[in-house]
Amino acid sequence: MLLLDKPVGLSSNHALQRAKRTLDAAKAGHTGTLDPFATGLLVCCMGRATKISGAMLNADKSYLATVRFGEETDSGDLTGNVVSQAPAGFAGTDEAALRAVLSRFTGSISQIPPMYSALKRDGKPLYEYARAGIELEREPRQVTIHKLELVSFDADGMQAVLDVDCSKGTYIRTLAQDIGRALGCYAHLTALRRTRVGPFPLDRSVTLEALQDMADPKTALLEMNELPAGLMPVKPN
Repeated sequence: MLLLDKPVGLSSNHALQRAKRTLDAAKAGHTGTLDPFATGLLVCCMGRATKISGAMLNADKSYLATVRFGEETDSGDLTGNVVSQAPAGFAGTDEAALRAVLSRFTGSISQIPPMYSALKRDGKPLYEYARAGIELEREPRQVTIHKLELVSFDADGMQAVLDVDCSKGTYIRTLAQDIGRALGCYAHLTALRRTRVGPFPLDRSVTLEALQDMADPKTALLEMNELPAGLMPVKPN
């Protein structure tokens, strides 16, 4: 397995394919997509380790999310078009108000998946409908926010960094959007960094550039005996 620190601007699949070529792996898969604007931990499974990809898709994850207040975008992040703005004269949100709102988003919560997502309807991902200007009804889903803490808050009240531990299926873009709506000022993500996937932390990862510069890139791989017992793939008979 390779713990890759995905760079900004690349899709998860492009990052995976570059790592696969660098490692000369016959097959490879990753265990949960990061949007191109996001960075951080992408757990890549090579060879026999691809058998555990499914189990890792169900793992809890952690993120550092940078939230900008005052505007909501159609994608929920800085790559989208502004669709809602705070009332005229908005001069930033209040830290105490933000902390009070954050407490309402911990535990089991309901989220409506964003249109800009890979969820499928009639065989097509929702983002294809969104790009065509079509918005479809989406059923709310229950997710769990294990931890939601304020890491930093800009003095002007326009931006905050949140530390999020959450269950599978949680959309951090939707969380930021819902927090902004609860505050009455709207919000979107300007940055997102994944810091943990299941038992694997970001600080054990390697950047794509560093991997490609290694004399022997295979030294960056986790050995199978380093995997937690519950993740070991079953050996074929």
